Amino acid sequence: MNHPLAAPEFLLANVGPGPDPCSLAALGDAEFAVLAFLRDYHCDWCRKQVRSLTDRYDDLRSRDAEVVAVLPEPAERARRWVDRYDPPFPLLVDPDGTVADAYDQPTQLGGLGAANDFLGRLPAVFVLDGRGDDPRFAWAHRGDSPRDRPDVDELCAKLDALGG
Repeated sequence: MNHPLAAPEFLLANVGPGPDPCSLAALGDAEFAVLAFLRDYHCDWCRKQVRSLTDRYDDLRSRDAEVVAVLPEPAERARRWVDRYDPPFPLLVDPDGTVADAYDQPTQLGGLGAANDFLGRLPAVFVLDGRGDDPRFAWAHRGDSPRDRPDVDELCAKLDALGG
């Protein structure tokens, strides 16, 4: 899915490596940003995704992409993931879901899902193209189930197609 629109700017606390607070502008001069919006601290698929992005970080960086994970949790809880998985990329906290909502991260189960990240929030991954004046959506994957998320091979293929 291609989006010609500029990506919403944000400023979130970062409990991982990199600038704190972190914004799109603070990510440096990488041509692309891969934003992984996670569901919840307790989500096993989110944990697997963070481990996979950590293990394959060099593959994404070799395509001039910076990885950023966004977790809808308070900083104290997200720091446990940093201690356990040691991601080489920013792990941003969005406890009230403001940035997730600005990026239209999908939810399920109506009002019940909106009130509970674990039950309602679904994964999303966005590739932003930073080669212009403002980062723009280049590709989006909005999951339709808790386990529906692209793997790193798919992300690398998308970046290759974009010229990363």
